[in-house]
Amino acid sequence: MNDRAAAGLPANLVVFERGWLSSNSILFTGAAETALVDTGYATHADQTLALVESALGTRPLDRIVNTHLHSDHCGGNAALQQRYPALQTDIPPGEAALVEQWDERGLSFLATGQTCPRFRFTGLLQPGTECMLGGSPWQVHSAPGHDPHSVILFDPASRTLISADALWESGFGIAFPELAGEPSFGDLAATLDRIEMLGPLQVIPGHGRVFNEVGSALATARRRLEGLQRDPVKHARHAIKVLMKFKLLEVQSTALDDWKAWIRSTPYLDAIRSRFFADVELEQLAGDVLHELIVAGAAEMDSSGIRNT
Repeated sequence: MNDRAAAGLPANLVVFERGWLSSNSILFTGAAETALVDTGYATHADQTLALVESALGTRPLDRIVNTHLHSDHCGGNAALQQRYPALQTDIPPGEAALVEQWDERGLSFLATGQTCPRFRFTGLLQPGTECMLGGSPWQVHSAPGHDPHSVILFDPASRTLISADALWESGFGIAFPELAGEPSFGDLAATLDRIEMLGPLQVIPGHGRVFNEVGSALATARRRLEGLQRDPVKHARHAIKVLMKFKLLEVQSTALDDWKAWIRSTPYLDAIRSRFFADVELEQLAGDVLHELIVAGAAEMDSSGIRNT
């Protein structure tokens, strides 16, 4: 963690900076209530439980808050709900009906070929309201672009922002709606403007270290966004690469036939192909992107299968 940035954080807040596959998790240890913002990926659920239990000791976790419902941010919900039966869970309102029905086709899990055990929710994070965390009121702001339903959380007292995937130190998360033909680059730009208007002194991102060079991060994000707007095909290819790398990180190694079966059974990959690479078959496109991962040293392949590196 960036010690200089962390020095400005509220005293009753602990940041669990996590590597991929999981998002960062933020634990609040207020006197009245404990709360965890975002819970990581399903395969890291045991680690999530261990981190929370180590920090809280005999205190229970009272509440989960999800900034958005991508698998790396809510994959630990079910395990935490099982461990703490009285746990309250707040999610953004946009996909509440899908969670209630557990519609995995409407949610992103099946489409991306990722895992998220079923969880329940008890409340909604309505943009324009405040959410009590660690005994302080945190503002809930809509932050579409990466995900149309995402929110960010801002503490005006310490000027701390929990930015999820709307702003990282060196960019932001993939603009997933854009890949499905729903323009969202403009939403990303508006979210960056909103963050600038809030004027945070330190940012806890969804991935990476806490940082306080917010102006520099915003400038980097805007340059990247301008590049993606000029070359949306590059953005689409990068998205395929990210989804494939995420799967390799999850399984670590896989037989070639199993890998090809995952490619065929992941609807989002073919949806991106049909929109941006219609003249290329999916297997060829996936093979080309895998080769790029291998050249970059991010994967290995031989006759026995494919491995993460």
